[in-house]
Amino acid sequence: MRILILDGNQNQAVASVRSLAQAGYHVLVGESATWSKAGWSRYCATNFQYPAPQKNAAGFVERVAEIARQEPGTLILPMTEATTLPISQCRAMLLSAGARLVLPEHCDLLRAFDKDETTRLAASLGISVPKTALIASLEEANEFAPSISHPVVLKPRSSEELSTTGIVRNGGRPLYARNPHQFLQAYRDISSRTSAVLVQDFISGEGVGYFALFNHGELRAEFAHRRIRDMRPTGSGSTVRQSVEPDPEVRRSALAILTALRWHGVAMVEFRKPEGQAGVFMEVNGRFWHSLALACYAGVDFPLLLARLAETGEVQTPPPYRIGVRCRWLLGDVRHLIEVWKGAPSGYPGVYPGRLSTLVAVLRSGPDTYHDLFQWNDPLPELGDWISSAELLMNKTVFRRERSS
Repeated sequence: MRILILDGNQNQAVASVRSLAQAGYHVLVGESATWSKAGWSRYCATNFQYPAPQKNAAGFVERVAEIARQEPGTLILPMTEATTLPISQCRAMLLSAGARLVLPEHCDLLRAFDKDETTRLAASLGISVPKTALIASLEEANEFAPSISHPVVLKPRSSEELSTTGIVRNGGRPLYARNPHQFLQAYRDISSRTSAVLVQDFISGEGVGYFALFNHGELRAEFAHRRIRDMRPTGSGSTVRQSVEPDPEVRRSALAILTALRWHGVAMVEFRKPEGQAGVFMEVNGRFWHSLALACYAGVDFPLLLARLAETGEVQTPPPYRIGVRCRWLLGDVRHLIEVWKGAPSGYPGVYPGRLSTLVAVLRSGPDTYHDLFQWNDPLPELGDWISSAELLMNKTVFRRERSS
């Protein structure tokens, strides 16, 4: 079977290419740029380019359909919300082109990507959630800001939204507020990037994730890890993590949510776990996750399981995975160090790591730690990660200079 992996500049794309090619699949890697770090892997057979869905979602889908049409039965694996949304919305076109997809019904996928919807769903299932409000206008924000207790977190309703104009809009990162003034500043920033802003009580504690593969609402594989460091210390994108047994309560809650969503495919359910308390639901990520390589190293090869599910309609639950396996995203760990040295973001009410202790921790990574991207027999994806980051930094610098001139 031929497989198209989209979003080739994502870490999860690299893990998928390696897994699927070594299992004997013919793997092509796509990206909106002319190259990608997954496309540089020795396991990638061919690269292809498509229009960025953030600028031309229709053109993006047409290009993917064109590639899929060349060989009926081709499996399409989007790696981010930005590609998953238009692929899901236009699935009829892709299926008619002979493509294979492993996705839930479009309405269920939209529910999973909507943080307000999933928070309401979790609450209806008796799962602990933050106190939450959805603000859709500046007038509402002005009325709401002085009436609530702070601190709060403001975040886009969805990380990515497919607009009526045919583009995918990125909602950006969450912001924090300790008072009404910071609240309104954060609201104006985020509301320019999303249809509505979710406001939630700030929940301190450890970020906990549950990862799973479902076959039409039934569990087939699962995994869990403990975060050691995140790229942003406020809680986003783990850079070092270790495989652990799933927390029983978190597992029950995550399974209840994914079952209620009639999930089909892979997903991550994220919680925040205050010390000594039950996990508090945060969000559902209905696609492959950034730290996918760790699950593969530990023995749960989600890309391979998903491919077999697409081929045969069923997959056997894998044997228990190894506990204590550690994996690191090197560039992300360096970025974590930079974030710590920059200091806590405005309005952040949580405990922030110390600079010197973080420096020591980053430098002391052991030789028994696997890497998300670097492998001795496949080193180019690691190089591509650093080059891609440098290009992004240069583009941002040029953009700032053009705006200020």
